[in-house]
This record gives sequence, C-alpha cells and structure tokens, in this order.
Amino acid sequence: MKRKLAYLFALAVGLFSALVWPATAWPARGARLVVDDDKVECPSAGFAHIQDAIEAASPGDEIHICKGSYVEQVKIGKPPTIDADNGAILMPSAMQANTTSLFDAAPIATALLVAGTTGVSISGLTVDGANNGISQCTPDLIGISFQNASGALARMTVRNFKLAASLNGCQSGTGIFVQSGNGGVSKVEIDDCTVHDFQKNGITADEKGTTTVIRRNVVTGIGPATGAVQNGIQIGFGAAGSILENVVTNNVWAPCTAIAACTAVATDILVTQSDGVEVSGNTAGISQVDIFIHGNNATIESNQTFATVVFDDIRVQGDQSRVRRNHVLNGAESGIFLSGNNNVVTENVITEAAIGILKETGSSGNIITGNRFFNTPVAVQDPQLINLAKLISPKR
Repeated sequence: MKRKLAYLFALAVGLFSALVWPATAWPARGARLVVDDDKVECPSAGFAHIQDAIEAASPGDEIHICKGSYVEQVKIGKPPTIDADNGAILMPSAMQANTTSLFDAAPIATALLVAGTTGVSISGLTVDGANNGISQCTPDLIGISFQNASGALARMTVRNFKLAASLNGCQSGTGIFVQSGNGGVSKVEIDDCTVHDFQKNGITADEKGTTTVIRRNVVTGIGPATGAVQNGIQIGFGAAGSILENVVTNNVWAPCTAIAACTAVATDILVTQSDGVEVSGNTAGISQVDIFIHGNNATIESNQTFATVVFDDIRVQGDQSRVRRNHVLNGAESGIFLSGNNNVVTENVITEAAIGILKETGSSGNIITGNRFFNTPVAVQDPQLINLAKLISPKR
C-alpha cells in the first residue's frame, strides 16, 4: 500500500511539474518559410526567391521550396533546414564567381554555396547548371559547394555542370565539392543523390579538415571524353571519410587506349593522398581504373567492379590496406593491382582478367590468400611498376 501511495505521489508531482514548468525549458520549434517562384503551387508563400528566404531565416528555421524554377545563385551562411518539393529546380543563368578556392584562391562560380556554418540540411532539390553561361575555363564551375561548413545533402539531383563543347579541355565542372582550409572544418554527409553530366568530377571532398560520408549515390560520367579527365567520386589531399554503397560508372578518358600510350587515366572512385578511407559496398565500372587508392591504411571491401579499360578494376598504391571480399569482373590489365607493403588481399573473387592479382616487384609483407579466380589465365604475378599516380588527374 505504501509503495502504491508513493508511486501515485511521484506521478502527481511529475504531472504538476509538466504543467507549470517554464516554457523556455522546452526547445522552441523554428519558423517555416515557404518559397514559390510564381505562387501557383503555394499561393500563401512568403517568398519568390530562395535567397530572400535564407536572408530572413533564423537558425533552426525550416525553408520549404515549392515546385518551380529558381534562376539564382544561392549562398547559405546560417543553419536552416531546407526541403524541396518534386519539381523544384535551382537553375541559375549567367553565373558569376561567388567564392574562391580555399586551396589556391582560384575563383569559383557555384550554384549553391554553403560557407562558414554548421547544421545545414538540404533535401529534394534539383541543381541544374545547363544555363551557367560561363564562356572560359575560369571561374571553376561547381554545382554545390561546402566550404568550412558542415551539414547533409539527401535525395538531391545535381546535373549539367559542364562548359560548352569548345571548352571541354578545361578542368572545370564538378557536381558537389566539399573543401576545408585555413584551419577550418567541413563535415558533410551526402546520401541518395544523383550526379551526372559533369565535366570534371562528380563528388569531391578535399583537404585536411574535411570529413565526408558519401553513401548510396549514383554518379555517372559522360563516357569516353577527350577533354577533362573525369573522376566519379574523389576523397583527397588529407580529407577523411567513407565511400559506401554508391553506383559509379562511365568515367573514361578516350585517348588512353593502351598502357604505353596513356598520359592520363580516368577513375570511378579515387582516393589520393588521403589515409584511412573506407571504400565499401560500391558498384563501379567502365573506367580506366574502377577503384584507385593512392594512400595508406584503406579498407576496400565488398565492392563489385566491372569492365575496366586498359588498366585495373582495383588498384592500390600504398601500405597497410585491406582488400577483402570484392567481386571483380572483366579486368583489363588485372583484376587487382598491388603496389606497397603490408597489405592484405583476401577472399576476393576475380572473374575474367588477363592477370588476377598483379603485385609490384619489391613490395614486401603483403598477405595474398583465399582469393578465387575464374577465366583468368594467370592468378598472381609480380610486375614492374607503372606508377599511375603520376597519371591521375584529381580535382583540387
């Protein structure tokens, strides 16, 4: 009986406290700002331009973008949540330089810039560069940029960030670019997005201070190209992160048709000068190198690669990496190329390659065991190194 009375007393106190507790103890929900370019879909919208809503928003507010075409470049320097209806398209015209690279101060024209803030969440928006209007190699054309900024992108479409055909040799035109500099930090998750018809790179994360999780995206290159050397997804130059469960295809530099003749190589997934990156669960194919790791202590696991042109499905140039449980189909030079020390290559299945695993002569301490080979005349061979790290063309 006493226990029951004590329980009822405690419950009563709790209910009383909930009723009289000051309202400031509960987090206030932000305002909802609605944007509609013509106020047809959302007649009560308070804004016709995305940038106007951003300027009016307070941290924590939600900005809802209704179906329509928004002809503007957008800059975000505060942490709103932005969601877009099906059919909401950001398509700026006559784009102008609106930031500079944190690496070398080169001018950048980006359609959507997130800079110097945290907690930015954007979902559902299409960002289209078809009307960018840039008529020379500079400024560098980019769809979405995070610079010393953190947040998340989900279910976005980023397309047509390329220049006119006469400028196809310019190393410009990237879908999504995450970059840190001057001691800043960028932490960005990129999930369930489609990126295609770019000129240089699909998704790129560069520089120390940058950490990205790039997950479940579809990144499609333009196919055999004679100009800019494409990379589908890149983490490089001290950046950290994970590349998980993406589909990446069709990044091919057309002039590279034979090992001795290649002066550059395109890649589907590129890790360059970054250590400790995980590349797992991806499907990558149709490129000079489907997965290229130029760094140490990487994890390359449970990927499926196919149809390389000239070189290797998986190429590792570095030490202490783990290449495990990958399914490699139809390699050109080899299924897996290994250059470095103390790497583990195990439980991979390689089907149809001239050589299953090429291990550079002079590498030591590597463990190559438990791999299976089908329609592969030579299972394991030690070649002389052709240093493709000199031929890759990363975005920086």
